[in-house]
Amino acid sequence: MAIKDTVNYTWQDRKRIIFGLPWSFTKYYLTEDKLLIRKGFLNTQEEEVRLYRIMDVTLKRSFGERLFGLGTIHCCSADKSTPEFDILHVKNSRYVKDLLSDEVERERNERRVGVREYMESDIDEIESENH
Repeated sequence: MAIKDTVNYTWQDRKRIIFGLPWSFTKYYLTEDKLLIRKGFLNTQEEEVRLYRIMDVTLKRSFGERLFGLGTIHCCSADKSTPEFDILHVKNSRYVKDLLSDEVERERNERRVGVREYMESDIDEIESENH
């Protein structure tokens, strides 16, 4: 019996390669509280980043990406296993960046988390490692 995926995704797409076509086994999913990156076909890997941990979102668009209406979104996070990652070659990249940024801000406000809290916790961890 197959289990049906009942998660409501705010946005989903897959990495696009040649001519902006989605011939890739990397898929991106945005829910209300996390970003999932699933890679692979036979051997698979899934990364999960909680939105409130994302600190910075940057849109990069090379000339080739612009030709095919694509872009890459670079994210910096407070997640130890995934401090930086890219959402590679997605369509409507400006819309996706704005959507992600808005969802990150909403999730931070909901959890009452600010960037300053990450900075202080990082400083405390560094000081405890030095002692």
